[in-house]
Amino acid sequence: MELRHLRYFVAVAESLSFTAAAERLGVSQPPLSQQIRDLEAELGTPLLWRTSRRVALTPAGTAFLDRARAILAQVEEACAQARAVGAGRTGTLDIGLTGSILAGPLGRLIRRFGERYPAVSVRLHEMPPGEQPAALHARRTDLGFLRRPPDDPELRAVRAWPETVGVALPAGHRLAARDRIALQDLRDEPYVSLRLRDSRFATSLWDACLAAGFVPRLTQQVVESASLVNLVAAGLGVALVPESIGALPRPDIVYRPLADPAPVADVCALYKAPATPVAENFLALMREELGPP
Repeated sequence: MELRHLRYFVAVAESLSFTAAAERLGVSQPPLSQQIRDLEAELGTPLLWRTSRRVALTPAGTAFLDRARAILAQVEEACAQARAVGAGRTGTLDIGLTGSILAGPLGRLIRRFGERYPAVSVRLHEMPPGEQPAALHARRTDLGFLRRPPDDPELRAVRAWPETVGVALPAGHRLAARDRIALQDLRDEPYVSLRLRDSRFATSLWDACLAAGFVPRLTQQVVESASLVNLVAAGLGVALVPESIGALPRPDIVYRPLADPAPVADVCALYKAPATPVAENFLALMREELGPP
């Protein structure tokens, strides 16, 4: 038994005319009649009474009609669901990120995405940058957001939005009176950093200090930027942070931009090719809202 047998039977049962059913289905009448006979033979019972003047349902046909309609409706629902998933209009979007990334425009993008695709459930997974590639490879996440993508040929990275790097200083610090601070001016300052083994971004900032001619006096390493600024507020050191972190209002911290040439903190969207349909839709919205990479 095939779906066309059900469609043909329902068309005949609803019109009670082989001629009208054939026109409705866009087929000729002889093949339609043969398909109904084949269906009755497979079921082992007549579904229709036929005379030269009329067609009527048998009791078995009446019972079969209800089930046939239900089966066809379920098939159509399954097809519609598959099309929606394939187009990224429904399903789940899993995003890996560090908490500090949410200080930028990502939260607004997620809200706009939810407005455009209300049937897609967005799930956020906070994790260190070093764990994001493995999550993408395992398809536990569809997208990752981080500041220094890994050198991985199986992962694709596109710039999501640009950010510069500045200096977070304790309130009252001697350098706070300056409009801009040169990286070399931090030579003798105690330095707090994101954990170097977890963050390629933290490593790039360390390398920038080396290029400026000094080795940072590293005092503490932490996993999250929120912990980083708390250490700065406590007077344990200065920190190089993205501008989105520096823009967060805190009376116990002063943020100053770096003088050129300054390192950048551009945020990249990372995904495993091919991107899932929901990820493709999110990336398209990101380009629409923030401009091309």
